[in-house]
Amino acid sequence: MSETVIRASSLSKRFGDLTAVDGLDLRVERAEVFGFLGPNGCGKSTTIRMLCGLLLPSAGEIEVLGYRIPQDAEALKRRIGYMTQKFSLYEDLTVAENLDFLASIQGLGRAQARRRVAELLERYWLGDLRDRLSGTLSGGQKQRLALAGAVLHEPDLLLLDEPTSAVDPQSRREFWDSLFELAEAGTTLLVSTHYMDEAERCTRLGILDSGRLVADGSPAELMARLPGQPLLVECAQPRQAQRALQGLPAIYASAQIGASLRLLSATDDAREQVERRLAEAGVQARVRATEANLEDVFVAVTRRPDIQGATP
Repeated sequence: MSETVIRASSLSKRFGDLTAVDGLDLRVERAEVFGFLGPNGCGKSTTIRMLCGLLLPSAGEIEVLGYRIPQDAEALKRRIGYMTQKFSLYEDLTVAENLDFLASIQGLGRAQARRRVAELLERYWLGDLRDRLSGTLSGGQKQRLALAGAVLHEPDLLLLDEPTSAVDPQSRREFWDSLFELAEAGTTLLVSTHYMDEAERCTRLGILDSGRLVADGSPAELMARLPGQPLLVECAQPRQAQRALQGLPAIYASAQIGASLRLLSATDDAREQVERRLAEAGVQARVRATEANLEDVFVAVTRRPDIQGATP
């Protein structure tokens, strides 16, 4: 049976007149790789900070690893790791010095700390960099060091707030391989991201919009629940086709993808309406159905509040 690691009920956070998180219900099971996806300012970072006890909620209940938050936030700190978007270690310390310092903060004994630091230097390809000042590292190297620091004390839960926003695609791929190693070993991960390819890697996704959870499920489930059928318009003049389709009720989103136009609609007869409108505008085009992707889901649930995922 699955074990619930994170449970939030009616969670809200207000900053004056601004509601950053609005009645959020959330559940994450052990060893899941749960992805938070949403536009800038939708409440992802605020939610993560409340879950780890760094920010007091305005309303609602939080339970993480059996601890009530914020009441038991201090006790929880020993069992979670937290990695922020911005590199937060000391840039004037070496790689090894940063890890030694974190080991002392986490209360690891000298022998245990020495073994653990050596293990992480090897696991995250930092051995040759152990004596380098952290401020001189590349973005990908800093990311690996930050991850090593976050898991130094072998936490049961790892919270990562847009950890790959400043690194190249190869470094992102290597980073995610490391995350799945942690999940395979039993660590639960909650990761916020802007990247659709990263979202597809998650075992389950929660999409936030204006502080509310508007979709929740595996990537496959979310794509299967997308209403209607995405359409691809192939023509020599996609910008002209896009202008011709403006205001067509059947279409609620369009985007040019290379030399094609990708359309989203919740109606079953959208294809016929599109073909008819293009013909009336004198645009020669081939209109065909195509498979849904996560970007379609993201656009649908953040633009159309009536298209909702199942509640957690």
